[in-house]
Amino acid sequence: VGHSRHALDRFIALLEGAGVTAVADVRSAPASRFSPHFNKNALAASLAGHGIGYAFLGKALGGRPERGDMYTDGRADYGKMAVAPEFRAGLAQLIETAQRHRAAAMCSEADPLDCHRCLLVGRALAEAGHDVAHILASGEIVSHAVVEDHLLEAEHLADDDLLIGSRAERLAEAYRARNRKVAFAMLR
Repeated sequence: VGHSRHALDRFIALLEGAGVTAVADVRSAPASRFSPHFNKNALAASLAGHGIGYAFLGKALGGRPERGDMYTDGRADYGKMAVAPEFRAGLAQLIETAQRHRAAAMCSEADPLDCHRCLLVGRALAEAGHDVAHILASGEIVSHAVVEDHLLEAEHLADDDLLIGSRAERLAEAYRARNRKVAFAMLR
């Protein structure tokens, strides 16, 4: 789920509508200058008031890695990040949380295709065989497979007759292309 610029009550309604009982904050910097109610401590307190747990996992699962070797041409490289030990440990923590709660990974972007929570975290979870769904700003909940269909369309790789063969190959290329478009870029 992306907090976007939702009012707090709208965001909590999205979570409650999806049955979420715990939020895993995967933002590297758990603050919002536009919506201070999404700052780490304020959000944790507000969620607790609604019986929703909060865990900050942005150090391990955030989209702005601290390590310089996690960047390619100045842009966060989700392929490299996905195999890093700290990411794998954070993913294991998220999976463990999801075994006890109906957990939502939260970042700021409304559209899953604009956010590492889908392109990195959601992808890794889905590839590991976990059921992943995305809570959209409308309240609709869509499967990760549906989001991947949208990704293929957005990257012009939806047609089966393209030179890139299988769906898996086309998806891999679509993820790489989207990563280059939306991943965090270091200032030069």
